[in-house]
Amino acid sequence: MKSTTSTKSFKEETPFKPYIPAEKITPEFTITSILMGIFLAVIFGAANAYLGLRVGMTVSASIPAAVIAMGVVRVVMRRNSILESNMVQTVGSAGESLAAGSIFTLPALFLWAAEGRMDKPSIIELTLIALLGGVLGVLFMVPLRNALIVREHGILPYPEGTACAEVLLAGEEGGGTAVTVFAGMGFSALFKLVVDGLKAAPSEISLKIKSFPGEMGTQIYPAVLSVGYICGPKIASYMFAGGILSWLVLIPVIVLFGEQLVLYPGTIPIGEMFAAGGASAIWSTYIRYIGAGALAAGGIISLVKSLPLILRTFRDAIKNLKGGVKEEATRTARELNLGGVIMGILLITLLIWLVPAVPVTPVGAVIVVLFGFFFATVSSRMVGLVGSSNNPVSGMAIATLLVAALILKMTGDGGIYGMQGAIAIGSIICIVAAIAGDTSQDLKTGYLLGATPKRQQIGEIIGVASAALAIGATLYLLNQAWGFGSEQLAAPQATLMKMIVEGVMENNLPWGLVFIGVFLALTMEILRIPVLPFAIGVYLPVHLNACIMVGGLIRLVVEKKKGSPEEQKQRVSDGMLYCSGMIAGEGLVGILLAILAIFGLDKAIDLSGILHLPETMATIASLVLFGLVILSLLRFSAWKKKKGK
Repeated sequence: MKSTTSTKSFKEETPFKPYIPAEKITPEFTITSILMGIFLAVIFGAANAYLGLRVGMTVSASIPAAVIAMGVVRVVMRRNSILESNMVQTVGSAGESLAAGSIFTLPALFLWAAEGRMDKPSIIELTLIALLGGVLGVLFMVPLRNALIVREHGILPYPEGTACAEVLLAGEEGGGTAVTVFAGMGFSALFKLVVDGLKAAPSEISLKIKSFPGEMGTQIYPAVLSVGYICGPKIASYMFAGGILSWLVLIPVIVLFGEQLVLYPGTIPIGEMFAAGGASAIWSTYIRYIGAGALAAGGIISLVKSLPLILRTFRDAIKNLKGGVKEEATRTARELNLGGVIMGILLITLLIWLVPAVPVTPVGAVIVVLFGFFFATVSSRMVGLVGSSNNPVSGMAIATLLVAALILKMTGDGGIYGMQGAIAIGSIICIVAAIAGDTSQDLKTGYLLGATPKRQQIGEIIGVASAALAIGATLYLLNQAWGFGSEQLAAPQATLMKMIVEGVMENNLPWGLVFIGVFLALTMEILRIPVLPFAIGVYLPVHLNACIMVGGLIRLVVEKKKGSPEEQKQRVSDGMLYCSGMIAGEGLVGILLAILAIFGLDKAIDLSGILHLPETMATIASLVLFGLVILSLLRFSAWKKKKGK
């Protein structure tokens, strides 16, 4: 029987009544839902870690997790419980947020290890930092749920949380849309294996103009193209514009005017550097510092613009806490015991200070708690207004790092240990903010559907714990295989965080280049161009930005195709689900290839030495494969046939 309940009525109904009434008991916290959730948390956590280290951004896993949960639980397993599907989504989506918080900061420790300044961080250290930050983010959200989710219902929309509720409600009619996600996973996994495993064709197409020192081209990866589709044509165009400025303006200017010069941090003449390494050498030596300055300025601008909302959010949330954590008798109001939550926060604070694997001093532990609760409150409220994608987590991390590094330096905790401590503090705060935002969206979904908050909160902790194990191992494996800061894994945010800490502690940055980036960002802000996507475009290789732009253009084509508003919305949604699957599939095979590389087995499947394709043929092969990626996305979005047609 078709459900007539929709989340539109949720906002208007007074008093609010969820889809599953409080007095009704249905399967929710089951072995099936927890195991499936853990599996998705590991999958999406690892895949998003890989994606974020490549392109500098992650994508939300909440809706894909909801789709898979709905498809498997209801259609495949024939289990008729929407709350069980919701629990799968709650546990599974924690992996993506934990990945986002971790990859923005933790790879800085590997970069210092590669420079010989410290020992390589252990998997235990990485896992503990991710775990402590993740659990802290969930615990901070417990006393905030009543203030932000319940009392602000109808005021804070929580876009992703509401969308997940709609997806799960749609599952009451069937779960066929899960096929789209799995199709994307399978296609991109095969593509990644062919291109990066078998090396049957180059993964990049380049175009160089004779006697002009610029460069243009595109990567052909499904996951990168998917980022452009999910972000949309506007954001993709801002990133591409940043890439054009870097690779067709700044690099040529540096080469043409400084051919005979030796400019810090370079150690040889610029002309000689370009002759040896091409535009990529100029980018890695000079442009990345300009991009880092633009990224830092963009994060701070985002934070400053949000400051009035941040302060108002924190004030209102604290004001509403009084009387907002009272234990209620109804199932849909039960939460984790507040006394236990406070004890848990105190225990985690002590662990952050006392566990040797976490390089944080008592002063650092205090910074974590104060900044953590503040930014958890801010993050939870902001994602309720603008969605998780617009949450300035990197700006919060930059602000925390600046303050932490300054305090540690003033208290005499300098040197490499002080820098490690600053990164550990920034990592935990970044993870807290990301997890708090994800937890709020999940609690909103549960509030609309009639889930039990206490069980969801426990599910979040389980998802965080399982994802933390995966994130630590994933970071270690990827670094072992390719190394952070390499062409395969640029790790832009982590490199930026490293540079900020070094700049405070040692004053060794090429500040001239950094300030060029800062003023470039200010110029974009004056022109009302979103600074962060533009700055990411300046920082990243143009080949990656061009592939993202192609994805944005496909999204534009899908949006412009004729049809009713409902049909247009459905086409865009189908494309996003397919892209989410492609990101997950490519990320998983990327991790598999990293494992093979560590054990030296990657050479066994490498066919490049056998095929020996001429350059022209190799380019044609890459173009054909890229065309297949584009056609597959169009097939599952613009050209997808509706039921009954």
